[in-house]
Amino acid sequence: MKRFGHHLKLLFSDKKPSQSQAKQLCRGFCQGTKVVSPNQDDLVMISPRIKLRDGRHLAYLERGVSKDVAKYKIIIVHGFGSSKEMNFLAPQELIDELGIYLLQYDRAGYGESDPNPKRSLKSEALDIQELADQLELGPQFYVIGVSMGSYATWSCLQYLPHRLAGLALIAPVINYKWPSLPKSLIREDYRRKLVQWARWLASYCPRLLHWWVTQKWLPSAAVIEKNPAFFNKSDIDILKTLPGFPMLTKDSLREQVVFDTLRHDWRVAFGKWEFDPLKLMNPFPHSTSSSVHIWQGYEDKVVPSQLQRFVSGKLPWIHYHEVPDGGHLIVYYRGLCEAILRALLLGQEYIAYKPNKSALFALNGVEDKCSCSREEDPTCRDHLTLPLHTPKD
Repeated sequence: MKRFGHHLKLLFSDKKPSQSQAKQLCRGFCQGTKVVSPNQDDLVMISPRIKLRDGRHLAYLERGVSKDVAKYKIIIVHGFGSSKEMNFLAPQELIDELGIYLLQYDRAGYGESDPNPKRSLKSEALDIQELADQLELGPQFYVIGVSMGSYATWSCLQYLPHRLAGLALIAPVINYKWPSLPKSLIREDYRRKLVQWARWLASYCPRLLHWWVTQKWLPSAAVIEKNPAFFNKSDIDILKTLPGFPMLTKDSLREQVVFDTLRHDWRVAFGKWEFDPLKLMNPFPHSTSSSVHIWQGYEDKVVPSQLQRFVSGKLPWIHYHEVPDGGHLIVYYRGLCEAILRALLLGQEYIAYKPNKSALFALNGVEDKCSCSREEDPTCRDHLTLPLHTPKD
């Protein structure tokens, strides 16, 4: 927090920051997230950006091997209050071994990217497509969405299925307005009521919401990060090693541009969708080398695993992985990013993350029976561990 306070002083001082100070501002915040000044042109942009058709700019960073020689090209979509600087902990040895190119970008209004006042489900997918086209990633690429960045990832399945080589959702949010979610499953979920209340305020009383979230008597972000109502023990241990969520602090939220970005992001994620994800078709019906994955923490207190299991049960073409002691921040758990990449790119699965089949389908009324002729039929998906699909040559 001391470091964050120092960045705020630099940002709001009357004196124009030097180039080194600007770099400090842009790189110093949690996962690269920074408070964007309304007079953004006064800051030196240090990340490359593309100009979209509508005139907006998207900032990005590239990791891994050169895209010219990469075997796998992956776009990572960050979540709520994060940025392109989020730590996707892929081992460098694995990146080099498999030839992985990683592209991380600031979604509209975050980091160094321009806001999109017309943000929608489709615009998020089209931003990804235009980013891939301008950087010449080729006809197909992989997409990994984290937490609330998953709504852009679901949008890719709806609007860009022909551009996908594979897709993974990590602790994806669930919209309680999806029509296929049974009322009996969500009626008593306290998170549903919180989401509805926050969305109503964001839509109809934004000034009241802005005033409310900046009041001193409300719990600070640091207190929330230690609250067992939101994070399990593993998450809280992880948060001790991270700078936290400075974009969600009262000082940051007082900036209208920051507040508006978060508000619009929330409204799109939890508003009425143009499509029902639970009725999406398999984008790879004839492919043996492409797949879709959901990674979920069993103890996630932001998105309950029971709902995620229901979604996966409704979409049997999705490979569902569950971290037994995982909370919402599983993307930061040691070894998880490697497991995610191996499952997505090579079709490998760690049996420790394979959920109990009867529990997975219990909420969908599917009888726990296996159609294979023997208990360990290697071709039966119910018993499959390695591989899940045939990796590309």
